[in-house]
Amino acid sequence: MRELESLVSFVSDGAVVVLSGAGLSTESGIPDYRGPTGALRRSLPMTYQLFTGDAPARQRYWARSHLGWRTITGALPNDGHLAVAEVQSLGLLAGIVTQNVDGLHQAARAHSVIELHGGLDRVICLGCGTRSARTELHERLAAANRGWTGLATATNPDGDVDLSEAAVQEFVAVDCSRCGGLLKPDVVFFGENVPRERVDSVYALVESARALLVLGSSLTVASGLRFVHRAAALGRPVAIVNQGVTRGDDLSSIKVDAPLGPTLMRLVGGLRPRK
Repeated sequence: MRELESLVSFVSDGAVVVLSGAGLSTESGIPDYRGPTGALRRSLPMTYQLFTGDAPARQRYWARSHLGWRTITGALPNDGHLAVAEVQSLGLLAGIVTQNVDGLHQAARAHSVIELHGGLDRVICLGCGTRSARTELHERLAAANRGWTGLATATNPDGDVDLSEAAVQEFVAVDCSRCGGLLKPDVVFFGENVPRERVDSVYALVESARALLVLGSSLTVASGLRFVHRAAALGRPVAIVNQGVTRGDDLSSIKVDAPLGPTLMRLVGGLRPRK
């Protein structure tokens, strides 16, 4: 594959920033919103405004997320995550930025990962700002819902599931154990801004790097696309590996439309030192 040969050459020069999206995690069983397994048509994501302003919406979110958390905790890194970690171990990456909230890069032993949209493994109180482990909240919710018989009928992106309204109504949500404030997963919801300091750190990373490699992102939302625009404006080459069209295709010098896991494993094979 000519594109793969070009991708090997692209990465082998080093100082590459990886920007990953949901398409990288679909092979781990976590659906995405817009790719080939996309669920956006049947599953509208929670917005910050609805979560903070509507108590029934919060109850619905936590009921569905309580079951969906099992999908996240049970997911294992796939070949794509493992390949990224290996490329990092070869000293060819300037950094890893992910739009995903599943922690699978870190589970694959990648390090210094910037989680652009936060992580589902943490919870934050909107009242006092205390951050705590999601495992702790999961135990509190399980204790508050002994005997609850909710069953997921479908798995959606970001640890969400489809659940009957009757099961939602029976679910008991809990608040911050310290101040009684609203608890929210430590992720950036739709309608919420990525913290400015996090955005600035990614811009700085892109500006100091030689190239940008986009993996498994349609770049539909501006939070990821802006970094492709910045790289292109600075004359940094951009390569994209994704199944389907992306909003950054016209800014890329290399585009590989193929499954992420097998493609990235072949990339690693081309980068390994010859014996």
